[in-house]
Amino acid sequence: MEDGKGQKPNLDHQINVELTEDIAEGIYSNLAMIAHSNSEFVIDFIRLMPGVPKAKVKSRIIMTPDHAKRLLAALKDNISKYEDAFGKIQTGQEAPGFPMNFGGTFGEA
Repeated sequence: MEDGKGQKPNLDHQINVELTEDIAEGIYSNLAMIAHSNSEFVIDFIRLMPGVPKAKVKSRIIMTPDHAKRLLAALKDNISKYEDAFGKIQTGQEAPGFPMNFGGTFGEA
């Protein structure tokens, strides 16, 4: 019986992922809208700024229902780990209504 020394690691399940510098910077989003059909989920990540009447979609992700469910499970797992490390995430009682102006006043130019 071998003790495992000298064996090559199983690389069959590893994926080499490239992260370019511009993608690594990320895109800020404070709103997501989700739609679906029988074959795909579409998630639009949106940046909504105070006093600006028009929000802008910054990124759109399209995935299969299977991958959407896996994403949900991964988010639940990561939120649980985050809350174990940093405490419960405080959320409002309700989702914000539209339009959202961040509680400030609208500026004039």
